[in-house]
Order: sequence, then C-alpha cells, then structure tokens
Amino acid sequence: MRALVIGASGQVGAALAERLAARGHAVVATHGKVARPGTVALDLTDLSATARLIAEVAPDWVFCPAAFSHVDGCEERPDETFRINRDAPGAAARAAEKHDAGFVFFSSDYVFDGAAGPYAEDDPVHPLSVYGRSKLEGERLVRRENPRALVIRTSVVYGPEPQGKNFVYQLLSRARAGETMRVPTDQYSTPTYNVDLAAAAVELAERDIAGVFHVAGPDVLNRLDFARLACETWNIAPGMLEPVVTSALAQRAARPLRGGLRSGRVRGLIAGTLRGAREGLRAMRDAGVE
Repeated sequence: MRALVIGASGQVGAALAERLAARGHAVVATHGKVARPGTVALDLTDLSATARLIAEVAPDWVFCPAAFSHVDGCEERPDETFRINRDAPGAAARAAEKHDAGFVFFSSDYVFDGAAGPYAEDDPVHPLSVYGRSKLEGERLVRRENPRALVIRTSVVYGPEPQGKNFVYQLLSRARAGETMRVPTDQYSTPTYNVDLAAAAVELAERDIAGVFHVAGPDVLNRLDFARLACETWNIAPGMLEPVVTSALAQRAARPLRGGLRSGRVRGLIAGTLRGAREGLRAMRDAGVE
C-alpha cells in the first residue's frame, strides 16, 4: 500500500512508520513540532494543508496517531483539545474519503468511565474527562466522514519512542536522578507495547478492515504493579516507588480507575501477537532503552 502517517514523531506514529516500511509499503510520514529524519512538517489543524498533502500523496490508507494526549492539559485547553482530537481528524478522514483512502484513528480506553473494566468494543461509553470526550467525538466524526474508517482503542502505550515521554521513560529518568515516583495503586489498565499496536493496525489496514477494535495487551494491571515490573526489568530498586491512591495525586482530570480493554475480537483477526507487560517491557529494554 501507499500510506500516510500523520504524527510520526510520537511513539505510535514512529512505530507505525517503521512497521509499514518493514512490510514493504511506501510511507510518507509527518511531524508536528518535533522533526524526525525523513518526516515532513504538517500542522494537523491546518485543514487545507492536510487536505493538500493527502491529495499529493494519494495514499491507500491514512494513519492518524497525532493527538493532544496530555490528559490534565486537555482540561485546561478544551477548545484546542477538540480541534486536535476531533475536528482535525474528522476533516482529514473526509479528505481521505475523497481520494478513496481508508483512515485509521487511534483512540483510548478513556472513552469509558472505569467503573467496570476491562471493556469490550460494544460496552457503553462514558468518558470522564475532556480528553476522553474528545477522543469519543473524534471516533464518531471520522466514522461519519469515511466509510473505511478504522478506530483503534488502546491503553497505556509504552515502548521505544523518539521523544522518550511515556510512563516507562519517566520512571527510568526518575531512577537515574535518584528520585522517588508517586504511582497510583487504584488505576487499572491493559498496558500495550507500541510495536505490537503498530503491527496490528497495519495488518488490519492490509486486510481493509473498518470499524472499532480494541488493541491492547492481555494483562490487567494497576499502575503500581506495572511500575514494579519495569523496575524488575531494568534492575531498579522498587523502593523508589511511592504507592498512593489516585485521589492523593490531585490530578486535574478524572481517571477511569477500572479501565483497560478486552482485545479478543482483534486477536481473532490478526496473525500478530499482543505481548503481555513482562514480555513487552523486556522487548523495550532489549531494543536499547536504558
């Protein structure tokens, strides 16, 4: 296929570009603020520029992992959040449809309220935060605008990434600095290795599958247990971790406490695997993350 990856400087976008190239597909990749070798600059919220690029590239599939994903920051800047997470992807999905291209939108388990996770695709949605609402409305808009829209929900993505910002990198940075890290004991999710997420997304696109799919790791873990596994993987003394409940963190945005996703539907469709947290963390370490 010929693919366009919008937002290839982040952890999901970079993994997508790498996976697509490894599968022999032609890839055009963009960055927003942080350039990477081979990427072209694109402000996703510049709807005309995005439409022009889609027309120029003439992709078979547009992958759009670009997002405003700072959950607490979204509470402070809701207008910007909805422009980036809903309106711009919706316009891009519409531009893709005009050129007969499919569109892959990446969403989150934050579309659920965390009362009874992990969740299946057909469970009722009820986001608690601006970020969660923006992602849910983004899902709905891209599906309205493009009949070949593929919505992929995921949960606590980790793995090698160019900018080194995900939870595991934060933990490693704190450990190197000799600092402690406050980690909630009551936030449950299904941590997802970004390499596996990218491989699943590419495989679904190769098979021209549309609809909503959950793509997440198989393990339901609270954030503290995930952090302890990371400490074990990198031989870090777990004493740096300070267990707390979410309410003690005084976070601006409400979190879905019993979150996470059930991925049985997608597992029945793809040949690739979705690794558990221990295996995924070891793969991340073996990829050279220190």
